Amino acid sequence: MSIDGLWIGQVAMAALMNIAFAFAVGSALLAAWLAKDGVQTVAPARPALLRAQRSLVMGAVVLVLADLGWLVYQSATMSGVGLPEALGVVPSVLTQTHVGFAWSLAFGGAVVLLFTSLASHHGTLRNALLWLAVIAVAAGKAALGHAADAGIASAAIGMHTLHVLVTSVWGGLTLSAGLAVLPALDTSTARGVLIRTAGQVSGVSLMAVVFVLLTGAFNAARGSGGSLEAIEFSTWGHVLTLKLALVALALVLGGLNRFSALPRLRRTASTMDTHTFNNVIYLEALAMLGVFVAAAVLSHSIPGFAALD
Repeated sequence: MSIDGLWIGQVAMAALMNIAFAFAVGSALLAAWLAKDGVQTVAPARPALLRAQRSLVMGAVVLVLADLGWLVYQSATMSGVGLPEALGVVPSVLTQTHVGFAWSLAFGGAVVLLFTSLASHHGTLRNALLWLAVIAVAAGKAALGHAADAGIASAAIGMHTLHVLVTSVWGGLTLSAGLAVLPALDTSTARGVLIRTAGQVSGVSLMAVVFVLLTGAFNAARGSGGSLEAIEFSTWGHVLTLKLALVALALVLGGLNRFSALPRLRRTASTMDTHTFNNVIYLEALAMLGVFVAAAVLSHSIPGFAALD
């Protein structure tokens, strides 16, 4: 692994892809939960619904652009040329490499996600296409990582696809709720909607976290080859340790909200407890940003077991 301008640019694009995808997934869920409460123009939940819908569109747009940027950097890395010359290599990468196939799947899903985010926010067909697009993006992203070394039809690909999905659900809900949607419910008239939505965010996040930990453990064991030395003495292992520390921080903050702030908010419905919940989930969102950046670095680093060979 050579840490140069191309590697840094590629990791930056990958981190942006991770964050944008999660933001879109979380916003889609929040928009679905707020659809009934915010359908009326004068409804207290209307501003939050509009923020969720706009965040979905914004996330999908950034995802499409980051995908394109990543492909150019990847083409330059694979061909050993500069960025301007890499544009001429892109067709060959797309048609002749595994990376091209996996990227096409992820990019196709991102484009469908963008179009569905711009379409009417009601309808079974639209919702089905949106979530199929989410699965396609997750599968494509998984196939672009180290899991592809085990082959396309492998348990590693399946587990990593699930890991990408559940991480995007947990992290996406945290990012969208903490940075965009829940602050729009910080009024007394929207307090009931806030409490209900906060409960949904907390409950779904908890379920997602269980699968994040299980699939993450599988990926960590595979990347380290089951060796603690691979974690202790490799760059990959050091980045993994940082990622785990950030995950632990996010878990602590999420636990504070679920077991302390949210119960108080349900009892009192007070402005102070509302601010406490929103402030804690905001901090959790910042921790998740770090998790997604660390995940991008891991996916573009030599796995621990290979680095020690």
